[in-house]
Amino acid sequence: MSIEQTLLSRSNQACELCGATDSLVVYEVPPEEAHADKCILVCETCQSQISGDAELDMTHWRCLNDSMWSQVPAVQIVAWRMLKKLSTEGWAQDLLDMLYLDEEMLKWAESGLVELNDEPTLDCNGTALQAGDTVTLVKDLNVKGANFTAKRGTAVRGIALSSNPEHIEGKVNGQRIVIISAYTKKS
Repeated sequence: MSIEQTLLSRSNQACELCGATDSLVVYEVPPEEAHADKCILVCETCQSQISGDAELDMTHWRCLNDSMWSQVPAVQIVAWRMLKKLSTEGWAQDLLDMLYLDEEMLKWAESGLVELNDEPTLDCNGTALQAGDTVTLVKDLNVKGANFTAKRGTAVRGIALSSNPEHIEGKVNGQRIVIISAYTKKS
């Protein structure tokens, strides 16, 4: 039986993350080799957002509330990684706090995060930033489209890293904004 057939059978022909039944593809969970236990079946929407080809749709990923409880380790790993990416959202951080991975699975989950981020995101002092860190603004920033200025000294808690290592995302004045990492200092 091929990997795809095994996954179709295991998932009841639905995306193992969101439950969609259209345009299903096999996703190899990095950094593991292709094997049915190391792959999951996902829809094109999930696959494009996991790989970074499409912008993250916060509403779509609320499906992790259910899929993170899967008995399939590869599904749990991908759910953990996506929740880590979305950790600036309160609901995602709450789910991440509830999700338990044993030591071996946590190692697998974290090793994939390192592989996905080739270049580190650095603050103004050259300190590497991680998702979930708290940073302080070192410069007043005019926030385009939001009609406010983020003042120097403002703490931004639970940052998220973006695909661009020069940018981070966080909430300031209740709004999610993109911040140039060089204008921040790790707290």
